[in-house]
Amino acid sequence: MSDADSSDTDPSPTIDDELLARARIHARDVDIDVDWDRLEWDVSARAKRRAGACRWHADREVATIVLSRRAYEAYDWETFAAVVRHELVHAWEYQRFGESGHGERFRRVAAELEAPRHCPSFADPRYVLRCLNDDCDWRASRHRASAPVTTPERYRCGNCGSDYAVEHAESGRRWTTASEYAGTKAALGDDW
Repeated sequence: MSDADSSDTDPSPTIDDELLARARIHARDVDIDVDWDRLEWDVSARAKRRAGACRWHADREVATIVLSRRAYEAYDWETFAAVVRHELVHAWEYQRFGESGHGERFRRVAAELEAPRHCPSFADPRYVLRCLNDDCDWRASRHRASAPVTTPERYRCGNCGSDYAVEHAESGRRWTTASEYAGTKAALGDDW
């Protein structure tokens, strides 16, 4: 049998198998009234910012919890277990109410389960917004080119209200206006 043939039948567990096994075991210990027969699990190898997600399939009345492999590899177990609890709250809401969000009901149940309302980032941001006021140390991270990144002159510091600059994290290039953003993007070309 060749190596290619043996890899097709290799029974060794993968990182995804480990992630799902640990998540399911932890979930069963969480004190939440989820219908386990209407809950599915999946792993995302592509997610770069979101540690987990819960999708509702209304036609089948099934919730699918999708967990990020990158988050599992980046977080310690306690942090990742909190992500599992967070997504279980979404699954519970979907199963009971057909909808879910981060509102009051979610916050109440999440607090009871020691689940965060928002999960910590596990990926480096692509952009960093920094206040231009020397007396203010406000900064914010962004992973995509949202309006505060592309048109910073239309927005203000989240702390003191001053102007801010946006920095492209990888190159260190900075801009404070939409035209400077366009110029930086053009100058970086393929390195954008």
